[in-house]
Amino acid sequence: KKALSERDSCTKSITPAIAKGGWDVQVQVRENVHLTKGRVIVRGRLVTRGTAKFADYVLYAKPNANIPLAIVEAKDNNHGVGDGMQQGLGYADMLDVPFVFSSNGDGFLLHDRTGHGATVERHLSLDEFPSPDELWRRYCAWKTLTPATEAIVTQGYYSDAGGKAPRYYQVNAVNRVIEAAAKGQNRILLVMATGTGKTYTAFQIIWRLWKAGVKKRILFLADRNILVDQTKTNDFKPFAGAMTKIKI
Repeated sequence: KKALSERDSCTKSITPAIAKGGWDVQVQVRENVHLTKGRVIVRGRLVTRGTAKFADYVLYAKPNANIPLAIVEAKDNNHGVGDGMQQGLGYADMLDVPFVFSSNGDGFLLHDRTGHGATVERHLSLDEFPSPDELWRRYCAWKTLTPATEAIVTQGYYSDAGGKAPRYYQVNAVNRVIEAAAKGQNRILLVMATGTGKTYTAFQIIWRLWKAGVKKRILFLADRNILVDQTKTNDFKPFAGAMTKIKI
């Protein structure tokens, strides 16, 4: 094992252990997930990028629900089993993920960020990787989700043929709004900077609330007609005949 690379450890030990735990590696597991291109660093007239960030594994609760449940950070076998934990915790904070695993191919170190576990960290053998159902039950307890709210929260995102996927911060925004709405909160303020994809984020929120039957009629406001037209023909195109434009 000492001669194996990090990717070898993933292929030969970590991925099989995750699959043995009951995870569908085709729809619930993503590897080498790109998060950011790195911080923009400006020095006078020179602009450079910091180190790009990639999560070795992101595990998802339900297909198409886009609810990340766990981060798994891998290291080669020359490292300790927990040597990837700090890196994984950083990614978990970015993705709003409650469970973090670190592994060197010999076993796992689990860090529970929910505060509901008996211990914050514990070691697991390769045969003890928890199932999706187990982590989902713990996630629901952490988020205080009832069966009724769970059905709304797990409503799938819209996925187009082009494969466009929301960025990690858009996923956080959409999931938090849907969760708040599912719990009966009707006044929600979401603030996003220019260029961060506010219209696309709004579309995914509306799509999920509409498909879940939580909201049947939705008013989308913009201060110029051209913005409404762009929204109708671009991000909101999947609503097709369900849209009506009101001019004021």
